[in-house]
Amino acid sequence: MATYVTLINFTDQGVRNVKDTANRASAYKELATKVGCTIKEIYWTQGQYDVVSIIEAPDDASAITLAMSVGKLGFIRTQTLRAYSAAELAPIMDKVV
Repeated sequence: MATYVTLINFTDQGVRNVKDTANRASAYKELATKVGCTIKEIYWTQGQYDVVSIIEAPDDASAITLAMSVGKLGFIRTQTLRAYSAAELAPIMDKVV
């Protein structure tokens, strides 16, 4: 499974309904399962992003399916980044010229 870091900002609609954010996080986890992903962690943050989630997905298509599915609900905007562990990065570095 590949790891992804999703940076999340509330939309205006998300801020207006911010008290429901924990319930929406539970729904997000259920949605992730439906599209073949797993939410490993969710952190509410201070600063440029409102929430950060760590996701495992079998492939990029599953990760983007999750991002689009949750985004169309209108409460958040996401930026998803593929993350590599040290073990995953080693063979990549071996190819660097």
